[in-house]
Amino acid sequence: MKQMRYTVEQKRWAVEQMKPPLNRTVKELAKETGITEVSLRTWRDACRATGEFVPSGQSSQKVLETAPLSEAELAQYCRAKALLPEQIQQWRQACEEANEGVTKGGELGRVVNPHARDKIRDLERELRRKNEALAEAAALLILRKKADAIWSKGEDA
Repeated sequence: MKQMRYTVEQKRWAVEQMKPPLNRTVKELAKETGITEVSLRTWRDACRATGEFVPSGQSSQKVLETAPLSEAELAQYCRAKALLPEQIQQWRQACEEANEGVTKGGELGRVVNPHARDKIRDLERELRRKNEALAEAAALLILRKKADAIWSKGEDA
């Protein structure tokens, strides 16, 4: 089986999909993108090792549940749900900034299906070949016009 190589942007995009507020699961992301679950989990674990907060597909519903709570109630809620107040704060911040990613380029890091990527590469190669042929034909026409202009002047004089 051919091993796929992914760009840094693709990896970053996939990890961002697993972070709040999207909190997409590894299975869901693997099904949509064609990236193996093992690769996605490896990238998620690598981000966790660097200290980034990447949950395991937990819902951002907890942020909504904690919105009206006071500090004491929030602490009690966190103890009951085995969460840290910092996690709730990170989720809240991610929810508040959720729409910023859409306006900052949304699809740029999106992983493309491997078959589609191959087809795109082939189409780009064919487009380059046709552009080169068109440029060559245009150059030949210009040279022919110049040659006709030079030789026709000599016959008229």
